[in-house]
Amino acid sequence: MSADIRPSAVAVMGPTASGKTAFALELAERFDGEIVSVDSALVYRGLDIGAAKPIREEQARVPHHLIDVREPWQPYSAAEFAEDARRAVDTILARGKLPILAGGTGLYFRALLHGLADMPEADEAMRAEIASEAEALGWAALHAQLAQVDPEAAVRIHATDAQRIQRALEVFRLTAKPISAWQREARGERLPVKVLKLVLTPQDRATLHARIEARFDAMLAAGFLDEVRALRDLPELRSHPRPLELPALRAVGYRQAWEYLDDPSPGATRHPLPQGEREKTFRDHAIFATRQLAKRQFTWLRGETDALWFDPATQRTQLDAATTAFLGATRRPVG
Repeated sequence: MSADIRPSAVAVMGPTASGKTAFALELAERFDGEIVSVDSALVYRGLDIGAAKPIREEQARVPHHLIDVREPWQPYSAAEFAEDARRAVDTILARGKLPILAGGTGLYFRALLHGLADMPEADEAMRAEIASEAEALGWAALHAQLAQVDPEAAVRIHATDAQRIQRALEVFRLTAKPISAWQREARGERLPVKVLKLVLTPQDRATLHARIEARFDAMLAAGFLDEVRALRDLPELRSHPRPLELPALRAVGYRQAWEYLDDPSPGATRHPLPQGEREKTFRDHAIFATRQLAKRQFTWLRGETDALWFDPATQRTQLDAATTAFLGATRRPVG
């Protein structure tokens, strides 16, 4: 068998709050790399604190790609991401640098590394029909419908993920074929690189939960709610009829913060919770939503059967050894 002479790239994957950003930065500095963000929240301008976007100093240390490429009211599909990311990888390789794909958005990784299925495009009439059903029955009921026709997709899609429930039902109703079956037929342009897939996560799930909680509290202390207030003041979002249906504002934490900042309607029949209780409820809901995101990310990551899993806190020596062995003689550490 001939040797694989394709250039190398490293994919740094993992659930939220697992330490991906810090490791990707260290890896890029050590092996003269550039980072391609694989994160569906980081593409949006104005989503900084709540999205754990690398700060300005971190972005100055190492070139970053696909951060702040859309306004929060603009759409950005996985197909667009894959095209932009492939272009970024090409330019990184042309400069003789190491591409480092870092993030936790499974759909983006799948589009980039495996291609996307040739599914039907959006049908506005069908989407309106599904939205009307959801308004009458609730998204949980539609999720139950999805479980009947596509149990595989229903396991992956959370019962509150309106966008993905709608898309899965839309595809099934248009084609009589489950979206999970379409996705198994994914095809498209593949990256011209060999990729080392690294999954970073604490071995103990309780440790990850504690990190999620501590990071969210740090975000609050850093001004996360002020960031959401600034988003709410943007004319394009203030005038949008359903801002919480925008992909940017479905990012974990942002929906909960937006709803928390909504004042009770004048003349509401129920009494609002006391402020302190409202703050606690908001915090609890946001942390729970983040844990649910991590759970969905684990489901996706377990499907990446060729990935290597490491706890960066307790297995750093093994993590570094695996990276160095993969890169071999093709890339020498800098300095």
